Amino acid sequence: QVQLVESGGGLVQAGGSLRLSCAASGRTFSNFRLGWFRQAPGKERDKVATIPWSDGSTYYADSVKGRFTISRDIAKNTVYLQMNGLKPEDTAVYYCAASVTPIPRYEYWGQGTQVTVSS
Repeated sequence: QVQLVESGGGLVQAGGSLRLSCAASGRTFSNFRLGWFRQAPGKERDKVATIPWSDGSTYYADSVKGRFTISRDIAKNTVYLQMNGLKPEDTAVYYCAASVTPIPRYEYWGQGTQVTVSS
């Protein structure tokens, strides 16, 4: 079993920054891909950014490219999402997820952390 715990969300003004953290435990992560997703009320859950646990390609949604950066600290079993230039449309619950499947299904999920961006 993999446990994922997000933190770092909060209320921020437009143009501000937040760094989300996702602490992972319970399994090794060498074959994992980690992702950040977000879900606003009444909307589907969208993929924001992903990163392999080892070196490899990152993915960013077009809506966050140039503003968000995903990274990980293997020693701390933690993945981060640095969010700069936040916009009101970034408001959502942000979830950390992990997948071990070749085409990621993101089998493991955290509880989410709320990010609210005010105008």
